Amino acid sequence: MKRARHGVFTFFWQWLKNPLRTAAVMPSSSELAYAMIAELPEGTRRVIELGGGTGAITRELLAAGIQAKQLLVLELNEELHAHLHARFPGVHVVLGDARSLPELASECGFLDEGPADAIVSGLGLLTMPPVLQREILTAAFDCLRPDGVLVQFTYGPSAPVAESVVKQLVLDVHRGDFVLRNMPPATVYVYSRKPPQGDHRAPD
Repeated sequence: MKRARHGVFTFFWQWLKNPLRTAAVMPSSSELAYAMIAELPEGTRRVIELGGGTGAITRELLAAGIQAKQLLVLELNEELHAHLHARFPGVHVVLGDARSLPELASECGFLDEGPADAIVSGLGLLTMPPVLQREILTAAFDCLRPDGVLVQFTYGPSAPVAESVVKQLVLDVHRGDFVLRNMPPATVYVYSRKPPQGDHRAPD
């Protein structure tokens, strides 16, 4: 419990220092983490997390069976990065900007075994301009297998990624669960690449 309280304080302090770079006032709840993990494709083994914060979702990913060496957590805030690095030995914890994800994931060796099956994101995409959203999502999908998914949560009443960006990147979007037991309440969205037109392969 002491560790959990320390994580909450760390997160809140970083929000006070720079609210524009820290998406929320409080860490994500276990319920929100469960809702995001429920959207991962069956058989998911390799996961990238964008915006690790204090590790609330990281913890649940590991508890759900994702091996530490198969998980990469990216965090832009130096103090939160140090917190994550100390809390999760064995996990690829990387300091950097999500727009540089392919380079960062390659440098730490995560992509040596191939692309990720899924990406979970706690970034505040809803408050970002479309051009920044597009740069982040382009970098994310460059690290995903062709049928991989990006699972994003948002506190807003609408989808976190602008419709113009969804169209430019040719993505499908699926709305997941609304998590009332989170502070503040959040909604999960899932983004994936649309299959190429004319791809009407018969099911196995």
